[in-house]
Amino acid sequence: MNQPSELSMEQQFNLSSFKMQVNRMSHEQAQEFLVNLYEQMMVRENMYQQFLKYQWGLEPSPEQQ
Repeated sequence: MNQPSELSMEQQFNLSSFKMQVNRMSHEQAQEFLVNLYEQMMVRENMYQQFLKYQWGLEPSPEQQ
């Protein structure tokens, strides 16, 4: 089984494709993209935290609020 830090073949392909897209971006496009990506990462982190709180019984489900 793959170690958690290793990428699958599909992930490696997607990473290679992503690198090619980034290489074609202008400096301004890359900066904007990075800011948007960071925002999405923070939103995902918040979603994971809320999900774990619900799963661990630390907060009621959104339907119960």
